[in-house]
Amino acid sequence: MTATAKVGARWMTLFTLAWLAIWTVQLTPVQLLLPLQLNTSDDDWIRGVVSSGFVLGIGGLFGIVAAPLVGAISDRSRSSRGRRRPWALAGVWLAAIFLVLTGLVDGPWLVGACWVGVSIGISVASAAFTALIADQLPPAQRGAASSAVGSSQAVGIVLGVGLVVLLGLGVLAGYLLLAVVIAVIGTGAALLLPDPPAVASDLPRRTANRGRLASLRDRDFAWMLWGRLVSNIGNALGTALFLFFLLHGLNQPEAQAQDNLLLLIVVYTVFVVIASIFTGILSDRTGKRRGLTVAATFVQAASGVVVVILPTFETTLVAAALMGLGYGAFSTVGLAFATDLLPDEQDHARDLGIVNVTAALGQLIGPMAGAGLVALVGGFWLVFLMAAVLSVLGGLMTALARSPEPAPAPR
Repeated sequence: MTATAKVGARWMTLFTLAWLAIWTVQLTPVQLLLPLQLNTSDDDWIRGVVSSGFVLGIGGLFGIVAAPLVGAISDRSRSSRGRRRPWALAGVWLAAIFLVLTGLVDGPWLVGACWVGVSIGISVASAAFTALIADQLPPAQRGAASSAVGSSQAVGIVLGVGLVVLLGLGVLAGYLLLAVVIAVIGTGAALLLPDPPAVASDLPRRTANRGRLASLRDRDFAWMLWGRLVSNIGNALGTALFLFFLLHGLNQPEAQAQDNLLLLIVVYTVFVVIASIFTGILSDRTGKRRGLTVAATFVQAASGVVVVILPTFETTLVAAALMGLGYGAFSTVGLAFATDLLPDEQDHARDLGIVNVTAALGQLIGPMAGAGLVALVGGFWLVFLMAAVLSVLGGLMTALARSPEPAPAPR
């Protein structure tokens, strides 16, 4: 059943903290720790880029399998402890354990194996927390909750990278810090957020006309998924290799590159938060989710064009601002749009797990494709060009998804 009663500030605060912890431990290694671990000498730097893409890709592959699988299982859970809470706790602690192990090993194969464990844990926790949006929120509050997810993503990058850089932490110390963050905050949020046991009417009932992946045959839901996937690949191409771009595209020393990476992330974050909050509220008030989502992809595309035309650090700052505006709006309103398009009320977690897969798959394909493009041309211009092209293509796919617009929120 679709929720009708609004939740309060306590619920939103706990939900935001959960996502802040998730994004911090997922994106800090992607942006900083893994590239530092896998970076190679200047005369063989492409090998480090390829190794990083390989590790992120393999980890993402396992993550995209875990999310919908756990979502489908939790949809059918009759546990007295709740449908989502046990999975959220399991994911949080799995991620924490493997973060520590990732910091202790060396070499792309061992790092990649441990990062698989981190990715699975994050995907399991993400599936559980995302399902709460559809479980407990009325449509008029889904934009606000999606805004919390989107803005937490940007703040999480700043929090994680900022702490590692400003505190002068090494790779191992950075991973240990992240393990503590997810263990403490993730556990607290999972235990304190409400998660009542399912009643019989909530549980999915299989019929002859309803297959396990019936939602993928829904035309509008499928177009939304394709658009979300392609746009996320565009975002990953434009952001996943930032440190390598500073080191080997702009030829900055490692210490300067780390400081400038933090500055880029701060700029990106400010604009993600602004766009997330503004467009989340706007979409709740107007119900115009599809148009806002499509427009956001074109703003995201502009960031790649800027770097291709003039690849300097100053223009990269401008590109970071544009990417933040575009992706902040896209991730926020796009997630709310996805919840409006859910085909089956009784399979919320499974279908939202599939929605999460598109983001995870984008993070899988983006770094791997980016590494291949860098190796192909010996530089970064083609990476940013393809980021722009795929962002526009994702927006056009999203435009093909039609749905009855939800009623605007009461003023």
